[in-house]
Amino acid sequence: MKVRFGVGLGADTGPEKLAEVVDQLEALGIDSLWFSELVYSEAVDPFIGMAYALARTHELKVGTSVVVLPGRHPVLVAKQLASLAALAPRRVLPVFGLRSAIPAEREIFPVPEGRRAAVFDESLRLLRSSLESDASFSGEYFNVRSVAVAPRPVKPLDLWLGGSAPAAFQRIGRLADGWLGSFLTPAEARLGRIRIEEAAAEAGRVVEPDHFGINLAVSEGGLPAELIDAVRRRRPDVDPEELVADGWSQLHRRIDAYIDAGLTKFVIRPVGEDDVRGERSDGKGIDGFIDRFAAELLPREN
Repeated sequence: MKVRFGVGLGADTGPEKLAEVVDQLEALGIDSLWFSELVYSEAVDPFIGMAYALARTHELKVGTSVVVLPGRHPVLVAKQLASLAALAPRRVLPVFGLRSAIPAEREIFPVPEGRRAAVFDESLRLLRSSLESDASFSGEYFNVRSVAVAPRPVKPLDLWLGGSAPAAFQRIGRLADGWLGSFLTPAEARLGRIRIEEAAAEAGRVVEPDHFGINLAVSEGGLPAELIDAVRRRRPDVDPEELVADGWSQLHRRIDAYIDAGLTKFVIRPVGEDDVRGERSDGKGIDGFIDRFAAELLPREN
């Protein structure tokens, strides 16, 4: 199975830094760049960011980690993805989620009360159908006649999902082509992979063995109190030091554990005291992180 590493951008990497980041990733031969859905931040919109990065490069892949699907019309999302895939074949890696991880942003992706999971399932079916056929679609939430999204990708796009709940594992097994987890220990990730494979088998499907990945964060110089508090709000039941690597040596050990758990795709993002906007006088911003990323992780790819 192919082990691959991509760089994830956070809320602090704004548009003024994106060109430099993209060019640096391409020059170093890094596999992929990942955009998160962070509406109320300096971060570039994922679809805009992907288009910009693809236009500046020839090899770099781009992905979303993750964007919210419920609250968007799936046919419009299909058109965006089909357009990107036509402009840059085999370099578009979409990953979708159920809802924003940021409470303040959840209201901007409206769905009927209590029906978000059902809307997500139907959205995924319509999205895939729109990318693969001209068939009409009739569901509980969407009714579309003669979907005609074009140009369709020559090779069907793999649709990955995030998520860490049992219901998410069932959905991935039934409807998705891969999984990009986050905020999970290696043991939890192993269990998630197993649950997804079981759900896929029950649905008469197979999720490819190398279509399991995870978002990981690495800090240099310790975990700041603000970061620890943020992780505890997300996972109060787990020690933050089990979820965020303190330094590259610890990150390597974590990666070993996740590979042993059956995960082979990694999105690595910097967190901590360093100003990832690249404005520090000592050069240890996002550009310094990318150089270290390349030195540490590219030799691990196979």
